Amino acid sequence: MLTPAALFAQPMREYWVEVGFGDGQHLFALAEANPDVGFLGVEPYEPGVAKLVSRIAARVNAGGADNIRILTDDARLLLKSLPDGSIARGFTLFPDPWPKKRHQWRRIVNTETLEQWARLIPPGGALRLATDVPDYQRWMLRHILAAPRFDWLAETSADWLRRPADWPASKYEQKAISAGRTPHYYRLHRV
Repeated sequence: MLTPAALFAQPMREYWVEVGFGDGQHLFALAEANPDVGFLGVEPYEPGVAKLVSRIAARVNAGGADNIRILTDDARLLLKSLPDGSIARGFTLFPDPWPKKRHQWRRIVNTETLEQWARLIPPGGALRLATDVPDYQRWMLRHILAAPRFDWLAETSADWLRRPADWPASKYEQKAISAGRTPHYYRLHRV
């Protein structure tokens, strides 16, 4: 088991995990806005990791908070190693859609990972998911609605078609919008 508190020199108010942070724009913005929260980011794409590490180093060297830890490996390894109820919020934003049918078993949003998130996030916690790929939107929604320990917080279509104000934009999201794709934002509440 990996206890999040053991990764930080000082105690944090709570711990949040972002799976597949890309170049870290979203993760870094959250960490800046929440210096008392410990962030665990998982990303196998090394150039994206390098960009985030550069931002972190500049912030820490300027006296800013050192509240981000990074794993450059498969996110499932981290999710399996964290203790029950140890993560207050989770994020999986614009993951690889694995569009070919024979590769869809690789999609990170699935029954198994939603069960892992439900184990990690205590009641009252939050999970946020997003994609701009129509097939993955349907896939995510099907899995969300089948996850008994999460409630989808949408009441109207605007709730999943408009990014919430407290949800920082990411480079990939802006790229999708510029290309004419419509992102869907799923906010889930752990019951």
